[in-house]
Amino acid sequence: MNEVLYALVAVAVIALLIARQTRPQRIGGGGRRWLIGPAVMVFLGLKEGHLVDTHHAGLSAGLLVAELVVGLLMGVGWALTSRVWTDPDGSVWSRGTKATAGVWLAGFAARLGIMGLGALAGVQQSYGALLIALGVSFALRGLLLNQRAGALSPGAGAPYGGGVAGR
Repeated sequence: MNEVLYALVAVAVIALLIARQTRPQRIGGGGRRWLIGPAVMVFLGLKEGHLVDTHHAGLSAGLLVAELVVGLLMGVGWALTSRVWTDPDGSVWSRGTKATAGVWLAGFAARLGIMGLGALAGVQQSYGALLIALGVSFALRGLLLNQRAGALSPGAGAPYGGGVAGR
């Protein structure tokens, strides 16, 4: 696949993920299944290789670190802007808010900036770094949402999330 097609696929996946987060999702009850997707993304990103351009090793490594930092910040932002609540039956749910979509858009803009800087500097880039950063985002988001869910007492029925908009 060429780079333009990868970029279009990435945009479509991000749009799908943002849209998906506007619907309630049950948290917990499945052990650590939420880690499977992020683990696969990180594995595929590492398998892709070419994470550092040998002709621009320092700058390329810096761009990779920046990509990972954006991934970490997105995971934290995504989890903190999601609303978490319990139903009367004790099940814990989450749903992204408008702020969650804003986190995704900001992260996407930051990633475009990182890619643009790399392109201007002539750094050869692969989609592996993006997959790894997204995997990190999903893993951190899952970890933080599961921690927030665990802090809720069963059947409390009250939202947790510091006043983040309701369902």
